[in-house]
Amino acid sequence: MTAPIGRFVEDPQAPRTIHARKLRATYRRRRGVYRSFVKRLSDLFLVLLAAPMVVPMVLLLAFIVSRKGGRPFYSQLRVGKDGKLFRMWKLRTMVVNADEMIIGYLNANPEAKAEWDRTQKLRNDPRISEFGHFLRKSSLDELPQLWNVLKGDMSLVGPRPMLEYQQPLYPGLGYYALRPGLTGYWQVTERNHSSFAERAWYDDRYEEELSLINDVKVMYKTVDVVLKGTGV
Repeated sequence: MTAPIGRFVEDPQAPRTIHARKLRATYRRRRGVYRSFVKRLSDLFLVLLAAPMVVPMVLLLAFIVSRKGGRPFYSQLRVGKDGKLFRMWKLRTMVVNADEMIIGYLNANPEAKAEWDRTQKLRNDPRISEFGHFLRKSSLDELPQLWNVLKGDMSLVGPRPMLEYQQPLYPGLGYYALRPGLTGYWQVTERNHSSFAERAWYDDRYEEELSLINDVKVMYKTVDVVLKGTGV
């Protein structure tokens, strides 16, 4: 039987703003060389190794997106390790008026609204552009997040980055002990078939089983998922 990881409490010193509600998680912190030191070094090494190939590719894709209209890059505030907010970057895959479109679409489609409430995503999302579908299916829209990995906001492997307003839907604790990842347990297994709340089980399991071998397995599985076009 696994002991509880810890408890999650609100930081009384955190500022209350419309943009951020900083949180602090208290855990029975797990220790280990890989967890404390090697994982971060591995992230930096792999990102810098891939940079000569990735940077020109991102610039080319950004140019194509900009030709379709609108800004090529898209950013959102996401919840990171210990509940700290960071700005996550992606190539834009949605139409310019996406926020207004989704509100009307969900109000007019009860089935889509139920799917959104359960998974926080839509299988047939009307906001995604034609080129955006290609970027998402190939996971190329995620490439700018390597900048987040380089900065230390994210890791190559970890929980799926969560929006601040989604925190009440998330019952787990493992998420807050880790840097969010480009890929992870949930991303390569049940991404399109599980509820948003079920992500917590995968995140807690990953946090408990964190190791170099498991990260390598996830990255290997990620390549398989991307080649099959199911996204990450």
